[in-house]
Amino acid sequence: MLTKFTLTLRQIEILRAIMITGSITGAARFLGVAQPGVSRMLKHMEAGLGINLFVRQAGRLVPAPEAKDIFAQVQEVYRGLENLNHTVEQFRRGQDVELSLGSVPSIAQAMVPRAITRLKARFPDIRVNIELLKVEEAVDFLMLRKGELVCMSYRFDHPSIAFLPLARGELVCLAHKDHPIAAQAAVSAADIARYPLIGIDPKDPYGGILAGLLDSRGLAYDIVIRARFGVTVIGLVRQNLGIAVLDSFTTQDLQDDSDGLVVLPIDEPTPFQTYVAIRNDIEPSGFSSAFIDCLRREMMQTEAGK
Repeated sequence: MLTKFTLTLRQIEILRAIMITGSITGAARFLGVAQPGVSRMLKHMEAGLGINLFVRQAGRLVPAPEAKDIFAQVQEVYRGLENLNHTVEQFRRGQDVELSLGSVPSIAQAMVPRAITRLKARFPDIRVNIELLKVEEAVDFLMLRKGELVCMSYRFDHPSIAFLPLARGELVCLAHKDHPIAAQAAVSAADIARYPLIGIDPKDPYGGILAGLLDSRGLAYDIVIRARFGVTVIGLVRQNLGIAVLDSFTTQDLQDDSDGLVVLPIDEPTPFQTYVAIRNDIEPSGFSSAFIDCLRREMMQTEAGK
């Protein structure tokens, strides 16, 4: 009764190496192993199969006629492995993958581009679609499956949405270099209230923090221009139309600004927590999880280096 004999992938690799090189010595060199090991493995396979796998012709080992079907299958196995490895490599590089995400402008200004740089280093071929969203648009973006995640400046209660912490930040004061307040090393709430303000809306998360700070000290303040998005606020401050209070993540790329803007710390504590919002009924893809990791690292590094 014949016992079952099964070829392993390593044995198939040895067979193919002998086919390619035409000798035991060549196969050993091709595989980077010792020649006796290849010779022993060939004898073991021939004994198990009960046939000669190779015959010698003109000084070379060539597949024996009775083993031609085996070698045809060996080639098929290798073609399959090559296709598998090609697919794995495509996946590893992010080829044919598009990650769709949303972000509030404050995080999208500097942090999302830095996180995408990290992500592209890991998955060079990945495509990314970024939507700038208002906070109130996050629910529809996720529930209608327009994207996998939303970078948020605060969290709220929703039965179908989970909030994953990113990093803590703080508010800073932004002024033109020619503004009187720009000469100070830091500013207080009283200093801020002394000048016309740009872009602070108490209904916004960061605006609410500053409004609460000013109101708690009984300080009157004058919002001369309202502009919800940081990029517009920055443009207005560049024109020296007033000072602004923004989050530390939006202003990160302005620390050494060539257009004459000055970023000033605020004496009073103004902490806030940022989040990534995802649907809690859908498992995040590996690519979205990788992006979240990149973003969290970038934001925490920024906060640590403030």
